[in-house]
Amino acid sequence: MGPTRKPNVCRRLSRRALGCFSRDAGVVQRTNLGILRALVCQESTKFKNVWTTHSRSPIAYERGRIYFDNYRRCVSSVASEPRKLYEMPKCSKSEKIEDALLWECPVGDILPSSSDYKSSLIALTAHNWLLRISATTGKILEKIYLAPYCKFRYLSWDTPQEVIAVKSAQNRGSAVARQAGIQQPVLLYLAVFRVLPFSLVGILEINKKIFGNVTDATLSHGILIVMYSSGLVRLYSFQTIAEQFMQQKLDLGCACRWGGTTGTVGEAPFGIPCNIKITDLPPLLFEVSSLENAFQIGGHPWHYIITPNKRKQKGVFHICALKDNCLNENVLTVTASGRVVKKSFNLLDDDPEQETFKIVDYEDELDLLSVVAVTQIDAEGKAHLDFHCNEYGTLLKSIPLVESWDVTYSHEVYFDRDLVLHIEQKPNRVFSCYVYQMVCNTAEEEETINRSC
Repeated sequence: MGPTRKPNVCRRLSRRALGCFSRDAGVVQRTNLGILRALVCQESTKFKNVWTTHSRSPIAYERGRIYFDNYRRCVSSVASEPRKLYEMPKCSKSEKIEDALLWECPVGDILPSSSDYKSSLIALTAHNWLLRISATTGKILEKIYLAPYCKFRYLSWDTPQEVIAVKSAQNRGSAVARQAGIQQPVLLYLAVFRVLPFSLVGILEINKKIFGNVTDATLSHGILIVMYSSGLVRLYSFQTIAEQFMQQKLDLGCACRWGGTTGTVGEAPFGIPCNIKITDLPPLLFEVSSLENAFQIGGHPWHYIITPNKRKQKGVFHICALKDNCLNENVLTVTASGRVVKKSFNLLDDDPEQETFKIVDYEDELDLLSVVAVTQIDAEGKAHLDFHCNEYGTLLKSIPLVESWDVTYSHEVYFDRDLVLHIEQKPNRVFSCYVYQMVCNTAEEEETINRSC
């Protein structure tokens, strides 16, 4: 007989959090995460490279799932070897998925279909279709044709898990028009939807005749954020804009007459007309100047994060109160994800004999600060992932990464409970994925197992 399979700690803790062992899931969940934090940080716990794979297309990670082939192939990262969850049929280049978001079932909502209570992938294709795909089977559950008049390219949450914004590529105009000095007035379009079931809020155009020489725009938490080359960032209420400038309310799946053409909203070839066209500058909520338009807002009470608009200030972040613009002197460090952390790090010089911090992030469930530190020796760099106590900054755990680290490549590192995942982009569009899992039995073999997907 082979060795007895050890129980999966995270699975047992998750079952308890769902109420299998207690009626008070909130208290149990916090207790479970405290137990897991202790297991992660104890000296005997190791993180083992259990498998590695390579791809010619980008690799993405989201909550225990690794996506390959432009989101058409999904592999579970939970198992000790790659386990394929689904693979969608081959498609043409025009049908490839360009961006995606993971939607998870809200707690307490009554949903129209039983399939809606399972996670979905909201995906945007190269030919302007918005899809809702089952995260477990890859089956297409809903599809919407966006529009024929622009190229939509990016997906983001306006309100997390509730409202999405689909942003078009910027309208550069034809080469002939640019040579003739003809400016395109519409910079881009923003399509806004409530999710599950999909319902249209509207499509908004960002027009330079209204906003001036704008260089970019996005939506976040009901706020239209407009950016300029000077570093100026201006904020407007999207709700006010929609109420004031919506030309006609449109419903998905309903017949519509627009500009002399009749069709069904959200179906090809008609798509969705741009029904929010701003004719006058809306009321300004707030404006601030920031280097490279770096701006984030959030917290309670409301605060915003900027980089002072001077080149020598790059890498410096100011956290200010929204109500009076006062700088918060008590805050020391901000992660790339926008979370405020209590520990201050100094970025070391790029001396081959010293370590340079490359990635700093906060694991909110375990209340740990994760830091990727790299030492460059000759042509090869070596990296390790360190876990620090978020309250005191104490080093609790250091995990060496077995693969070399080239500082000229693009890197992403994810720490998700008992999993560490490193995605690397090499030259000529070669992507590599290294999966590490927590191992508590020190008697196990320490050799690396590399398995291909």
